[in-house]
Amino acid sequence: MLSFEEATARLQAAGQTHVLRFWSELSAGEKDVFLDELSQLDPEELSQHCRAAAEAASRASSEGERLDSHMEPVAAEFIGSVCKSDKETLQQWDDEGILQIAENRVAVLLLAGGQGTRLGVSYPKGMYNVGLPSGKTLYQIQAERIRKVQELASEKNGSKCTVPWYIMTSEFTLEPTEKFFKENGYFGLDPSNVIMFEQRMIPAVSFDGKIILEKKNKIAMAPDGNGGLYRALVDNNVLEDMEKRGVQYVHVYCVDNILVKLADPVFIGFCVSKGADCGAKVVEKAYPAEPVGVVCRVDGIYQVVEYSELKPEMAEQRHPGGELVYSSGNICNHFFTRDFLQEVAQKFQGQLKQHVAIKKVPFVDEDGSLVKPTKPNGIKMEKFVFDVFQFSRKFVAFEVLREEEFSPLKNADGAPVDTPTTVRRSLLAQHYRWAVQAGANFLDEHGNPITPKLRTAQDVDPPAICEISPLVSYFGEGLDKVLKQKSLKSPFLLNENNAKSSSKFLV
Repeated sequence: MLSFEEATARLQAAGQTHVLRFWSELSAGEKDVFLDELSQLDPEELSQHCRAAAEAASRASSEGERLDSHMEPVAAEFIGSVCKSDKETLQQWDDEGILQIAENRVAVLLLAGGQGTRLGVSYPKGMYNVGLPSGKTLYQIQAERIRKVQELASEKNGSKCTVPWYIMTSEFTLEPTEKFFKENGYFGLDPSNVIMFEQRMIPAVSFDGKIILEKKNKIAMAPDGNGGLYRALVDNNVLEDMEKRGVQYVHVYCVDNILVKLADPVFIGFCVSKGADCGAKVVEKAYPAEPVGVVCRVDGIYQVVEYSELKPEMAEQRHPGGELVYSSGNICNHFFTRDFLQEVAQKFQGQLKQHVAIKKVPFVDEDGSLVKPTKPNGIKMEKFVFDVFQFSRKFVAFEVLREEEFSPLKNADGAPVDTPTTVRRSLLAQHYRWAVQAGANFLDEHGNPITPKLRTAQDVDPPAICEISPLVSYFGEGLDKVLKQKSLKSPFLLNENNAKSSSKFLV
């Protein structure tokens, strides 16, 4: 373990010796814990981090840079689309994706380092139950989608296959996530194919470039953003593990999207068919001022431009047909080749832009008392996973339907959007559409027919409550064999058991 003298020398080199001001008041155990934390901080990196944070915060408050004059939309030849492609082309992409999955070349990588603070819970978001009839959490839904896509690929190609699930956690989420998976038997997945690893934590910094203490013996730390993925891949030997397994393509996504299609064969197939090393799923922006980043080119280089960087007149530009020019909304759903990730990790991850987040960071004052500030007092620096687009040699975008593939859980109920209620309705509305399209008829509690209605507003429940287990259908396929001409009483839950014997749910 690092000695006190060594820790002092390191902090002195970084100009941060103030963090030791309570040393004499600490117990022997508290000192050991603190020295262990300090041993993980490289003095040169720490010095650069603190200086860069203060400088970046200063620039952020004054520059307000606009990128409008440098922007252009993604060229049409580099965009695929679910709704603008014919059935034959979509089937070709699906077949290609299923083939890659069947040959064990595809992995999924979950970004799950954040806590559910905005949801009002202290545990990882993936453990959240949004109130579905089944009571399933986000983690369970995602695990079951992996199981089903493995099954579909295995059946089509006649051999068993595996889609490894890599889960990037943080200091806050690793332990509870591991415990949750163990308690739930990894939701039927082989534990050896669920690989959890931890992203780095970096210190929160005051506006004058000093590390903030959250306790007398603990630095205020925060995950380094989802762009910390690339450093974490190196730190945890994840790319070596992928290579051993024969993984060539990686589907990366965020934990909070209840509609995410893990290892989506169509998306994988599209990207592989185009020879892409990097791809992004996008949805059409709902309206010009929607607060979502836009995938586009800036000075010929692909990147995501945040909505705050766009002037209203730029955001409102439209094509002659009425479509928004800058319509490709980023949903943090990406395709990467393993070779591309390797190159980024080895050559470029140190070049990623540091984004400034001005936050209210609890701290101990000069008396050692905990203070919870009422206004922002600190800087948290983070990198974004999409900032690697600029290094791609062949970038593509793939447009999908929002109502089918994007409904994120971010806020507690009471907020207007992205709440447990809105995501639950999104999933139930999707499953209701699947059932009706498969030929099912719904009855209310009195046995009266419910008039079918395929499109519903986000702020109301679908006409009938219907949940379909991912173990029965990955994305609506195969349901006609089970539901055609069946009368179903709302609420209705279709799972593996009753799907095998449709008489179990006949009214």
